[in-house]
Amino acid sequence: MKDGFLGYHTSFMLDFVVCALVVVVPLLLYSLWLVKVKRKYNAHKWLQLSLGIILLVAVGLFEVDLQIVHGGWENIVRKSIPDEAALQQKVEEVRPWLWTHLLFAVTTPFLWFATLFLGFKRFSASPVPGDHSRLHKKLGWLSTLDITLTSVTGLWFYYITFMQ
Repeated sequence: MKDGFLGYHTSFMLDFVVCALVVVVPLLLYSLWLVKVKRKYNAHKWLQLSLGIILLVAVGLFEVDLQIVHGGWENIVRKSIPDEAALQQKVEEVRPWLWTHLLFAVTTPFLWFATLFLGFKRFSASPVPGDHSRLHKKLGWLSTLDITLTSVTGLWFYYITFMQ
């Protein structure tokens, strides 16, 4: 029986987060277009805040599902590879990719939080470019790069772990 809604031996929340990883980067690009091209600073602000909250809640629920409900990702892999030796081989093959993904996934919320927090603190309620713009832009691009790498590595990990 396949538990994930994408048709693989995963979990609902794992598939949900994978879908979120596919959607987040285009939404970030749209947010950047809003601020850089359209100069819609307030729309950019609220889209970034909404994305941050939605991703924080989704990843929080994902971690509860993964760690508490399933007891770790290896147990999800076990659904499709019941042979213990084959399971251990698969786990060892994909583990470096998981660590690569986690490098970005762990730093992303800190960068995004810092970007949002400082933006809310240093820009007015109706944001316009100002003294904080230079740092905000650097933090924003670092956050964007980090979440993009989180998405790419997360999707790759999902592919090699659950689809191959």
